[in-house]
Amino acid sequence: MGMQLQHYPNEPVVGIIEGIREALHDPQFVQRHRQRPQAFTRRRRLSFEHMMLLLLQKTLKAVQLHLHEYFARLAGAAGWASVSPSAWTQARAKLSHGAFIELNQAVVLRRAYASDGPLAARRWRGHRLLALDSSLVRLPSDLKIAEAFGWVGCSNQQGELDCRYPQGRLSVVYDVLNRLALDARLGAWKQGERAVGITQLAATWADDVIVTDRGYASYEWFAQVLGHQQHFICRCARGTFAVSKQLFERDEAGVSVTVSVGPPNGQVGAVRRARLPESLTVRWVTVRLSSGELEVLATSLLDEQRYPSACFEQAYGYRWGAETFYGLIKGRLDLENFSGRSVESVQQDVHATILLSNLESVVTRSAQARMDRAAPRARRLAQVNRAVSFHALKSHLIELLVSRLPPLEVLNQLEELFLSNPVSVRPRRKRPRRKRSAWRSYHYQRTRRKIVF
Repeated sequence: MGMQLQHYPNEPVVGIIEGIREALHDPQFVQRHRQRPQAFTRRRRLSFEHMMLLLLQKTLKAVQLHLHEYFARLAGAAGWASVSPSAWTQARAKLSHGAFIELNQAVVLRRAYASDGPLAARRWRGHRLLALDSSLVRLPSDLKIAEAFGWVGCSNQQGELDCRYPQGRLSVVYDVLNRLALDARLGAWKQGERAVGITQLAATWADDVIVTDRGYASYEWFAQVLGHQQHFICRCARGTFAVSKQLFERDEAGVSVTVSVGPPNGQVGAVRRARLPESLTVRWVTVRLSSGELEVLATSLLDEQRYPSACFEQAYGYRWGAETFYGLIKGRLDLENFSGRSVESVQQDVHATILLSNLESVVTRSAQARMDRAAPRARRLAQVNRAVSFHALKSHLIELLVSRLPPLEVLNQLEELFLSNPVSVRPRRKRPRRKRSAWRSYHYQRTRRKIVF
């Protein structure tokens, strides 16, 4: 790109890489995340650290081809020998998906939010802005998986068909400004997203702002968020609360009303059993979208001087980052192309994908900072090409996490690669959302969709 700018160092990311390296070779970490005491105690080719990296790469190639390429890359110019898919299946059965969760929370997230230099985490008016949403995930057709997550029957315009498939619900707490997944839960698809979201509030910090869509709007949700000392911005449907119905009928943008609300009559007993307050002070704000549609937002941010009504349209707009995150992991990373047919292998693939996504976010942060500084001199804004960054990260996991190369050397090489392959950003460009036919969607999934690795 030819940018002559002050270089943003990768030192904060080096700490994350070194922390992962240490954990992968830490006997106590291995002991915490093996399925039985005898696992990973003998010296075998498919050791604990190699299993972790193979799952993090989550290639879409055949298992045997992936194993050939991995061990050839690991050996370099020296002679190498691969292992069989059967050995791979037996080795992954020894591993717990909790290893990916701990690496994400104890290493990546802890250090990513600890940075106070030029790569410090972005905030919205002093808060972390978190979107909470869930998505249904189609799972491998296996009886035990179906028993754990639930069946879904197939149907068409003529009624029910004699076929079914397993499905789960994936719920993620996502920092939309820093592209970091704080917590992910894969459970039965019949679980309500609000009930799952309540269990995930423990993964957030006090004073976080949690942005949700209409499915979460309820008295219980507002009370639970406030009980965990967080704030909420929640879009409301017309009939959710009496005040939201009145604001929709008023049809005026820029209105801010603060009122006291209580639980619906049928939920008073449940609220008392949960020891939640029976009255809440909630602020209601109306915003007008560019399409002309009116939105009513409920929030616990009551200070109209610090949080004027005009700021909530932007804050709620950031929630779209959670939707694009699901598009990334289910589309670009092909999450639903699972590499195993057991409950544990499904959980491994999900949490390995979450960890990989967060790694990509922190590894590309320095390159994105350099692009942002170049914006005044460039004709167009630019951002890191995610297809390039994910493929490069997967390809360099060996050098990054298990080799003897200095992490800073590998990170700087990756940064130059990211800078040489940017994509342009056109913030004012908007394409109308069109509902496509099932056939066009099928054609896109089979022939047009681009995936990495």
